[in-house]
Amino acid sequence: MTNIYRNEYPRPVFMRDNWLSLNGEWDFSFDTDKFDRKINVPFAFESKLSGLGITEFHHTVWYRRTSMIPLSMRGSRIFLHFGAVDYSCKVWVNEIMVAEHTGGQTGFCADITDAVSFDKSNTFVVKAVDDHMDLEMPRGKQFWEDKPRSIFYTRTTGIWQSVWLEAVPYIHLETVRITPLFDEKAIKFDYKICGGKGTTMKIQISFESILVTSVSVQSQSGKGSLSVSLDQPVLSAWNFYEDLAWSPETPRLFDVVFNVCNEGQVTDTVSSYFGMRKVSVENNMFMLNNRPYYQKLILDQGYWPASLMTAPSDEAFIKDIELVKAMGFNGVRKHQKVEDPRFLYHADRMGLLVWGEIGSAYLYSDEYAVRMYREWIEAVQRDYNHPCIVAWVPLNESWAVQEIQKNTLQQEHCKALFHITKSLDSSRLVIDNDGWEHICTDILTIHDYESSVAVMRDRYAHLEKILEFLPNGKKLFIGDKQYDNQPIIVSEFGGIRFSQDENSDGLWGYSERKTLEEYTDQFRELINAFRCSKYVQGYCYTQLTDIGKEQNGLLTSDREPKIPLETVREINKGDNQA
Repeated sequence: MTNIYRNEYPRPVFMRDNWLSLNGEWDFSFDTDKFDRKINVPFAFESKLSGLGITEFHHTVWYRRTSMIPLSMRGSRIFLHFGAVDYSCKVWVNEIMVAEHTGGQTGFCADITDAVSFDKSNTFVVKAVDDHMDLEMPRGKQFWEDKPRSIFYTRTTGIWQSVWLEAVPYIHLETVRITPLFDEKAIKFDYKICGGKGTTMKIQISFESILVTSVSVQSQSGKGSLSVSLDQPVLSAWNFYEDLAWSPETPRLFDVVFNVCNEGQVTDTVSSYFGMRKVSVENNMFMLNNRPYYQKLILDQGYWPASLMTAPSDEAFIKDIELVKAMGFNGVRKHQKVEDPRFLYHADRMGLLVWGEIGSAYLYSDEYAVRMYREWIEAVQRDYNHPCIVAWVPLNESWAVQEIQKNTLQQEHCKALFHITKSLDSSRLVIDNDGWEHICTDILTIHDYESSVAVMRDRYAHLEKILEFLPNGKKLFIGDKQYDNQPIIVSEFGGIRFSQDENSDGLWGYSERKTLEEYTDQFRELINAFRCSKYVQGYCYTQLTDIGKEQNGLLTSDREPKIPLETVREINKGDNQA
């Protein structure tokens, strides 16, 4: 096992220079800590790139590796980071337990300073537990049966995102929330400094390597909030709204460096970035930077044949975004998955809208609700600073709340997720329950896999017919809740399978076309049904790639186009034409 993958810095929106990747070869075992195998972290044992490719069930897995701590980290706190471990885990360093975490889609870190030695090799051990039969566990598309079937895929167990060490000064920047104040031409920083009081935070903001402004703020309590004007003379050559705003067409980013100072000395330096953009709804229209914006999204589930939920390389994220943009889409709905921050970083810098989602559970209970709140809060807080994210989607198609029409607990759970999200992030839109059975939502989203173009054209030409539609037999709104002039987006449709193979072997799509001409025409006419509607303000096509038994991607699972990219781009081209 000589290949080492994924050694790029895992968290580019909050970056320090002194770090060490722990990706690569670890000792590994199933069920007990005998460590009789090797595994390539961060790939799950079910994947080929792990070096194992074993898809049988295992409830418990163990990891172990040794590493020296670089001398450059001496004198700092040593933090051990895990990008994601599915589903719950315990972590030991030199036989001292340093962390426990529950939730397979979000990361965690532990201060291991008191457990490590600089004079000898250190041993890291991880025990991960994943009960695949627990249907109250947020898990997304991971299947609880032996083999993938229908819309469910091979499981991901244990470590599946990067592991790394980081040297963190004793007085350091713990968190920072970056909020664009688009109309004020300003940026707001809410920060927390750990380890000292009476510190100074110095903030340097640059645009295209030009220093825009440098400000300092005293913090007596360790917490602070600061709004910084970007209406600076050095930017006078640019029109703020035309030349400095972030959008998929112009993904302009400002760089920012935070220096924490104590008694005149810099104790911590963190680099980040931000995009100036605003998301809002006005006159029942989705607005980006105060202008109507037609969203052309594609459903992206983030799976790869050899590595499952973990991208095989950082370049794989870049390739997917390049393909999405080459086909004329301006965004993705990250479906049933909290995606790796590296993807969000590339979406920020390359220009791609993202709807942030989380993998759902399937059954409702008190335990499920607590799990969901905790993990969803972690996801929203982790990804708050990424300008690419324009909407949050905590629930999908009433998964885990299947009795929401009549069950008041499930209704209140849906409301709670909406309002928790709003309480953490008022700068973005929230879709409470994507697809149908809405209670409180900023966008009316509809899932519609109708294959008849005539039916689709007629349905979306009339507001009354849209609101009367029962997707999958479900009402669009719960109880006495009614449409309140929200923007309307068809957030799942299509799913066409292009197949000339009579032996499908369980492969499927929501509809099927046998020739390339028929396949292309069907895709074109479905898109045009929405473009001709004066009520629909965007769409999300199902889906980007084939996955498992789902053979309904515009690309194969190996990212080969089924329709020429330029043809898809031409179909997507143009604004909404009422």
